[in-house]
Amino acid sequence: MAEGYCVKCKAKKPIVDGVEETMKNGRKAVKGKCPTCGAVMFKILGGKTAAAPTVEGAPATPTA
Repeated sequence: MAEGYCVKCKAKKPIVDGVEETMKNGRKAVKGKCPTCGAVMFKILGGKTAAAPTVEGAPATPTA
């Protein structure tokens, strides 16, 4: 899957059992475990998730 840096082993290794998630600021990241020592590994991916386009002055929810 993704390759990350393990701070415990001090080496780049593939992330095992990686799960893609979205952080609070909207960026994507992969969280998993180190195959050697089992420490938690976290890698921030590029780009933000696409947000729905909004139009200024228009209500957020349609009223009928």
